[in-house]
Amino acid sequence: MQSYTIGQAARLLGVSPDTARRWADAGRVVTHRDESGRRVIDGKSLAAFSTEIAQSGDDDASYTSARNAFPGIVTAIKLGDIAAQVTIQAGPHRLVSLLTREAVEELGLEVGMQATARVKSTSVHIDRT
Repeated sequence: MQSYTIGQAARLLGVSPDTARRWADAGRVVTHRDESGRRVIDGKSLAAFSTEIAQSGDDDASYTSARNAFPGIVTAIKLGDIAAQVTIQAGPHRLVSLLTREAVEELGLEVGMQATARVKSTSVHIDRT
């Protein structure tokens, strides 16, 4: 069974190591010490916890059929005459969306503001890392 350090778990959960450490200290996720004395979380526990916190997320998810939400910050906007390209940095994930210029203007999107990229796809590829 693979185990994850607090820092690795934090990256996978999209939170700071301090937040992951506080969750562990509060008993929200079980840790144990590895042979080096580091606190680690076993893979099955981390998977269950990540599902739990995802389900307790914001209520906005219930208003969309897109289940993959990436809250982040707008880092770039390229406006064309008709189309636009918006880049969002969501934790370690960089998402780029092509949409209409009109949509960007109606949403009032600007670099530096919070936004959530929602992804719905019929084909998802998974690579083991």
